[in-house]
Amino acid sequence: MLSKNQIKRIQSLARKKGRRDEGCFIAEGNKLVEDTRAVFECDMLLATRAWIASHPHLTSLPVQEVTEAEMAKVSQLTTPADVLAIYRIPQYRLDVESLKRELVLALDTVQDPGNLGTIVRLADWFGIRHIVCSPETADLYNPKVVQATMGALARVKVYYTSLPQFLAAMGRSRVYGTFLDGSDIYRTPLSETGVIVMGNEGNGISAGLEPYIGNRLHIPSYPVGQPTSESLNVAVAAAITCAEFRRRQTE
Repeated sequence: MLSKNQIKRIQSLARKKGRRDEGCFIAEGNKLVEDTRAVFECDMLLATRAWIASHPHLTSLPVQEVTEAEMAKVSQLTTPADVLAIYRIPQYRLDVESLKRELVLALDTVQDPGNLGTIVRLADWFGIRHIVCSPETADLYNPKVVQATMGALARVKVYYTSLPQFLAAMGRSRVYGTFLDGSDIYRTPLSETGVIVMGNEGNGISAGLEPYIGNRLHIPSYPVGQPTSESLNVAVAAAITCAEFRRRQTE
């Protein structure tokens, strides 16, 4: 049985302050837990009797049996899952020199949890292992973000730091950004390594970052000149951009 203090502690992890104070985050659902349990340090695993019986290979984890009613009290999902893991938040060191040899995503104040989670998931799909975020970007360990990653946060490292400082260290010629007035991405030379900057949902890439971006890209609509939507969702734009970078490497 969960104590009142345990319930209060787990519920606090839905808030950024609670996660910061506890140094932990929540992952809910069988697939998410299966994908992440070998990567993150497990502080506590809550599971129903049925789930525990069907996962005898996880007896080494700190499993606590709970009822469906107890799970509903701590779950952040509309329909509570049979398992909920509490993990320690990992501490990653940002190594700029090593990232110069890779393709990296940088997020400038991406605020919607669903967008951030989707971008982590698509980065995983395209083999991008590092995402560097501005401090104003949504918290990776927000339960909504964790859920949207579908387990990809176990394979993609996410850092929060000053983007001007990071981009300056990477070198202007290695930095790409998406703009409405940029060059057609399908006709512009793209490198195998570098940084792709994606901007805020409403305002795009901030003016303060533009001096650090040496390559301005644009995803053209079709057909050219026909009235269309004002812009693309940032996660959709990131997917198209990453796909084009990777496509060039197969040519």
